[in-house]
Parts: sequence; structure tokens; C-alpha cells
Amino acid sequence: MPAHATRRDFLKLSALSLAAVTMYESSAAEPAKPSLSGGAIDVWVTNKKVRCAQSESISWQPASGRAVGEAIALDPERKFQDVLGFGAAFTDAACYTLSRLSADARDQLFHELFHPSQMGLNVCRTCIGASDYSKTLFSYDEGDPDPELQRFSIDHDREYILPLLRQARAVNPDLFLFSSPWSPPGWMKSGGSMLGGSMRPRYLASYAQYFLKFLQAYAAAGVPVQAVTPQNEPDTDQDGRMPACIWPQEHEIAFVSEHLGPLLEKNGMQTRIWILDHNYNLWGRVLCELDDPGVRLYCGGVAWHGYAGEPEMMSKVQAVHPDVGMHWTEGGSDYTSPDYLTDWVRWGKTFTGVLRNWCRSITGWNLALDERGQPKIGPFPCGGLLTIQSGTKEVIRSGQYWAFAQLSRFIRRGAQRLDSQGALRDLHHAAFENPGGETVMVISNAGADRTVNLQLEQKVADVRLDEDSVTTLLWK
Repeated sequence: MPAHATRRDFLKLSALSLAAVTMYESSAAEPAKPSLSGGAIDVWVTNKKVRCAQSESISWQPASGRAVGEAIALDPERKFQDVLGFGAAFTDAACYTLSRLSADARDQLFHELFHPSQMGLNVCRTCIGASDYSKTLFSYDEGDPDPELQRFSIDHDREYILPLLRQARAVNPDLFLFSSPWSPPGWMKSGGSMLGGSMRPRYLASYAQYFLKFLQAYAAAGVPVQAVTPQNEPDTDQDGRMPACIWPQEHEIAFVSEHLGPLLEKNGMQTRIWILDHNYNLWGRVLCELDDPGVRLYCGGVAWHGYAGEPEMMSKVQAVHPDVGMHWTEGGSDYTSPDYLTDWVRWGKTFTGVLRNWCRSITGWNLALDERGQPKIGPFPCGGLLTIQSGTKEVIRSGQYWAFAQLSRFIRRGAQRLDSQGALRDLHHAAFENPGGETVMVISNAGADRTVNLQLEQKVADVRLDEDSVTTLLWK
């Protein structure tokens, strides 16, 4: 905790979150359904008093003769990308933390997180070997050079990672998993360690086999993986402080086009390859890689992080390669931040921003950690989507969790983003049409209480937005 925040402050915030969870669970007993009579709009709100709670519905009115103040105009005829889903990362640390819950408590929590009638999380990340959020440093083939991978084994993951992934998929059979390595085995790298360093090109063929063995072993264990990224954050070695590996773009091009892509195709694997898995400001690198015909043959998407640059940089790539899917694959809170439990507006702004810039999925960082952001082997003070107290096993929901709830409970897989216009100060929005015909709009208000006019064809609705709130509107 920072010097200005005491443990008593943290516990007060935790109590607020726990009270909010009670409200959430009572309201989430049944799936959110639109009100179809009288053109009503259902309203769900997270603010300083309630968390993802249903509010009073509002109605459409004729637009003619009405004075218009602040307004958001919705055009359902203009449609953009479809949505794959939302989720967080099953890191080694997250899985270990969740495994320490009792079976009954974990069953209840997984129902809340993954069941389609609840949060409905359905796009989650796994790690190929150790990340910075692991109990120990490990790969699936560590030791002396082993180009034939005779030593390869995923036994490390059988204790608590694979069981939790199987449980999550049992709750939500539509769970889409993608997997990322933070480092190849040390013997494949300059320096011989998983900590920092760079990939040795002579081992690219062996590394492609490493991916194939991982995918086959996971599938045999009942956990098929639908996509992979060649390297997490390939533009940094993190100064050797954690598992990391620098990949020049020419190495990633060669790996995808000459090794990994052809090998997966030869073995009948349907696994998608998403390149980059790093920050917005590397959009120029992405364009160079996608311009390579071999990469385009095998690459189905781009994975983005939001730690540097602006989300509009993704739109630059989309404009040149409109058939390539954009995915936001990492971002999380600082558990030492005084607003860790209440920063839903910041995350609501982030999420609507990436969705408005063509992202088809949003996956947060660690699904769960303890109150000290543990376990980890890296240097960063990341907090989980959930905090699970190491002693009491109390589950505390972060501000990021509540921002996710305002989207993932209502926006279904296959929804299409609709055009919504209205550049209003401290207000961010995105709209979607679900496969069932419902329209969903999510609005984050970082300012004071206000009322905005939602305009749709010849209709208008007065939408009251509370101070520091995320509001979801749902109608058919």
C-alpha cells in the first residue's frame, strides 16, 4: 500500500465492495433481459452507491419539437466489427490464488464469472510457461539445449492451471482461450535464461514445434486453445527482471511465415495466430509485418496492449488491413492505487475507446491475486480483476471488474458495433446490436451529474448519468 493509504482505508473500501457485491448478486440471479413493452429502455448503473444495479427504466419520446442539449446520436444502419467477447488472464498466479478457495466457494465464483447468465466472461488468456505473475520460473523444456524437445512436458500445469481451465469451460462451453509465452526456454535464447535476452534464430523451427506440442498437450488434457501470440511484449526484455524476450520484427515475420504457420497448417491445427501482443505505439511494426505475404497467409489478428500510445493507432492498421481482427489482450490496475476499487469510469473509458477502434475482444490482466498482488516474480504492482484475501479468502471486486460487468453481462458474442456520435466532455460511449436484436449502449461519465439526449431516428430519450458512473442501456 502507498504511504498515504492505510490498511484501515483499504478495508473500508473492501467493505464497500462487499456490500456492492450483495446488490450485484441479488440483481444478477437471472439474465438481464430487455423490456419490450412501450419502447422502454432498461438501465443498469455502477456509481458511488451501487454496482451494476438495475435502475428505473426510461422511455423513447417523439423527437419533434424538443429542445436538444448534450446529445448522442445513434445510427443503426452503420455497423462495424463484431464482438468476440471479454475476459481476463489465467496466469499461474491467478490459478494458484483461485485454487486456494474451497470447492464450494470456487464453484459459486466461477458461476458468477463465466456463466452466460452472469458476467459471461468468454475470452481468456493463458501463459505458455512462466510469466511475471507465476510462483516459480519455468518453461516446458528447461535445461541443456534440447532441439528435439525430448524433455517437453506440461506437468507443471496439471496441478492447478488445467483443472481451473476445465472448470471455467464447463461453466461456459463457449470460452475462447488464447495463449502467450513470456519467454522461450532459456537454451533457445542469448544469455541462456528466461529472464530478458533475445531469441536465437537457429531455434525458430524447434520453437514452432514447442508451440505445437503445447497445443496438442493442452487439447489432450481437455483444454483446446483457439489462438496464440508468438511473444508477449516483443519490444522489451524488461531489463532481465522477469521472463521476457526481445523479438525483432524480422524474426517474428520469419517465425510466423516460415515455421509456426506452416507447421500448424500441416498438422491440421485450426489455432489462430495473433501478432505483436504489445503497445499501440508499435502500429508501424504491425503494418510492416502484415504487409508480408507469408505473415498474412497465417495471421488472423493483432494483439494490443494499452500501456503506450493511443487506441486510435489501431484504426490506422485497420484502415490498411480491414480483414485482420484487432484484440485488446492485456491491461490491469495497480493494487496500491487508492482508487483500485472505484476506478470503473477510467476502465469504462478505456474499454469503449478500444471498442470504438475496432477491437473484437477485451482481455484484462490477472483474473485474481491476493491483497499484496502476489504471487509474482516480476517487478510490477499489478492488482487482479479480483482480490482474494490470503487469510480469510474474502473475494473483493475491483473497479475494473465493475467496468467489465457493465459490458460483458449485456454485449453478446457476435454483436456488431453501431455508429454513435457525440463528442462530449468527460463522456465516452459505444453501442452494439446483439444477435438477438437487442441494442446495447454503454456510457462512461467522468464528470458531474448530467442528462443527455439519446437520439435514434425520430425518437429521443433523456438519459440521466450520475457523477463518476458507467451506465448500460438495453432495449429492443
